[in-house]
Amino acid sequence: METKTVRVDTWVWAVRLVKSRSRATAACRAGRIKVNGNTVKAAYALKVGDQVSYRVDGFDRVVEVTRLIYTRVGAPVAQTCYLDHSPPRPPRLAMAALPVRERGSGRPTKRERRQLDELRGRDTNAQRRRG
Repeated sequence: METKTVRVDTWVWAVRLVKSRSRATAACRAGRIKVNGNTVKAAYALKVGDQVSYRVDGFDRVVEVTRLIYTRVGAPVAQTCYLDHSPPRPPRLAMAALPVRERGSGRPTKRERRQLDELRGRDTNAQRRRG
């Protein structure tokens, strides 16, 4: 059943952007959900054509509302209710590039610690300079 407006927390839950409606409400309260660039409350009346952005895992998911629903539906049906305009996420760093110390080998030596700091991009001399 389609209506002219629907609550933003209900719609975000219904199209499966969040797992539960209570999480959608909490995301609105925390300011993670924006409609047309403005932070909104959970009861905001969403309309067709609005652009909803949802901050998840440090990245924005941007979707345009094409159809309003207020009950949770299957994933294939849910995907027809919005157009995804999200920018692609950057690739994750390969975990194999980081050195692995053997378990039980004790604390790293000063030399090993400096090598790890250099690999991680930290300035090892910064603390000595503050002195």
